[in-house]
Amino acid sequence: MREKIRLGDVCTVVTGSTPKTGIPDYWNGDIDWITPAELNEETYIINGSERKITELAVRKTGLKSFPKGTVVLSSRAPIGKVGIAGKEMYCNQGFKNLICGPRIYNEYLYWFLKSRKEYLISLGRGATFKEISKKIVESVEINLPSLSTQKEIVDILNKCRHIVDIKREELRTIDLLLNARFVELFGDPMQNTHGYPVRRLSEYIEFITSGSRGWAKYCTDEGTEWFITIKNVKDCHINTNNIQKINVPYNAEAKRTKVKEGDLLISITADLGRTGVVTKEISEHGAYINQHLTCIRLNKELLNPLYVAYFMESPAGKEQFMAKNQSAVKAGLNFKSINSLHLLVPSLAEQNRFVNFVIQVDKSKSAIQKSLDETQTLFNSLMQEYFG
Repeated sequence: MREKIRLGDVCTVVTGSTPKTGIPDYWNGDIDWITPAELNEETYIINGSERKITELAVRKTGLKSFPKGTVVLSSRAPIGKVGIAGKEMYCNQGFKNLICGPRIYNEYLYWFLKSRKEYLISLGRGATFKEISKKIVESVEINLPSLSTQKEIVDILNKCRHIVDIKREELRTIDLLLNARFVELFGDPMQNTHGYPVRRLSEYIEFITSGSRGWAKYCTDEGTEWFITIKNVKDCHINTNNIQKINVPYNAEAKRTKVKEGDLLISITADLGRTGVVTKEISEHGAYINQHLTCIRLNKELLNPLYVAYFMESPAGKEQFMAKNQSAVKAGLNFKSINSLHLLVPSLAEQNRFVNFVIQVDKSKSAIQKSLDETQTLFNSLMQEYFG
């Protein structure tokens, strides 16, 4: 039977502080001093910091370091980021760090805190911003098996996490491969090294519209069709995982905003220029777009929509979106801005050659993504088994 015990009984909880930023002699030294902003969801071992402090800062301000192996936990802005110190270091006041005693293995504690992020956030107190105090962290209870069992659990979780990391890296490598293939076939899109004709997108647009506003009332988990939002559109694809379901009002507005196979979607607010192309599956399922997206129907005898998406995601396309964003008071594109976009226009045969390559690579990508999802599901179930 696992023993449940307070973290304060097996760990020493310490916090940090910030030397006065107005004293230059305290900064740009060679001593590591971390902040919560440096940690992310994939952080494990922390071997350095972005900002460094000096010995003078330590001596004059009385900062206390924490040793290698300490589990660092962000306690505000935001709560719940976790890592393990790979060396002795210092931190700012945004942490409540746990120096492990002999009864608890630091990597076991790391995974426990990762599994308890939402719970830790719920413990936050404060009117201006939420924070968990030293007392709150010390009072958190943990199931504590024997030290040997803790290490066995960590070994299993680390192996599973390693597989997840490998799969994620494979997906990143595939994206790099597609970008490299684009440049191989069409040259540098910024320089137009192949001398392709440069045309305005408006020359090929047969239909353009933006999505619907105020459709939240139609969104429901029991919906029979999909409502595509900006979060679903990225990197030339439309991700249907966790897509919003909707029961559509069959009126003129719905007819106008329903997408068809081959439609090019571009984000027109916030993160401008995210692209995706509507697949046969999405079209047949039935899908509509919200007001943050524009739907463009192109002359497919001259342009392959997926080629256009990749061009718009290339440096030559992103530069245009950045320029239009900088010229606006509020980030956003109207139809005039969309129509004025320029692109290189290779022959349709050349475009299709690239798109066929993308289609084949996407099959491999889908297989890797499926394997990643299965491994992530296994990982989550193990976390629940060990720490739930």
